[in-house]
Amino acid sequence: MKKRNLDSAPWIWRTISTVSILTTLLLLFGFGYAIKDVIFPEGDAKLGKGQQTMTPAKGNGQSAPVVKDGKIRMAVIGDSLARGTGDDEGLGFVRRAGNLLKDQGYDVQVLNNMGVNGLRTDALLSKLDEKGVRYVLQQSNFILLSIGANDLFQGGQVLQGEDPPTAETLAAALPETSKRLQEILKKVKGINPDAQIAYIGLYNPFGDVKELKGPGNAVVAAWNNAALKVMNNEDKMTLVPTFDLFENHLGQYLSSDHFHPNGEGYEQIAARVAQEYQAETPAEGSGK
Repeated sequence: MKKRNLDSAPWIWRTISTVSILTTLLLLFGFGYAIKDVIFPEGDAKLGKGQQTMTPAKGNGQSAPVVKDGKIRMAVIGDSLARGTGDDEGLGFVRRAGNLLKDQGYDVQVLNNMGVNGLRTDALLSKLDEKGVRYVLQQSNFILLSIGANDLFQGGQVLQGEDPPTAETLAAALPETSKRLQEILKKVKGINPDAQIAYIGLYNPFGDVKELKGPGNAVVAAWNNAALKVMNNEDKMTLVPTFDLFENHLGQYLSSDHFHPNGEGYEQIAARVAQEYQAETPAEGSGK
């Protein structure tokens, strides 16, 4: 009997090892699937039939004519906020705004989400030359743009530095980057002069960090003012203010990375976006 038990031991261990490996793989797959929509949000549970992936028409290189059927055709381009990073529902402000407008009776279609994590102004300027990007923007009549936070705050990595930035170091990034922001706004306008364009203004995600509250507020205010200088001279362009939304609610509206909004934060931005679209009741501070 003892010999039989010894003979069966290797099989028991092999079975346990196999089950352990399979369980580990299953857990890794489940973990990856669970965070997919947070890091790479693409879900559109409520606007599932309203989103499609658009690609340029093949052939002579000419853009297809814009469809005018009364729908709001939304496209979003820019950084991780445009992509919806941090939103545990994977909707971001664009799909949440689409849902709000849809609830108010609008026919809404969300086109491609062209947000890229970590994107900065110089990269976005180049991206606007891509054929596919230009095609989507040309097919949209409501373009949402988010860019600038990575230029100023290094994607939230300023908190990792031993020496927090000062007003001078943060402001040092302003001249070149704000100039590129103005070039971006004009370039988007040139791609589709008929679309309504909404730029998502910056907020200071470090307003609750003593060393970064003052410098951060100053550089964000200067940045938003630079954007307004362009928009005040253009039709169909608005700045969606977010600074006041987050100023006293960082703990409530930021995700765990202390940089991107959480679902509740994106919902607040979306409400402002929907309000801006309707124009009759522009949000306070929009410059319109």
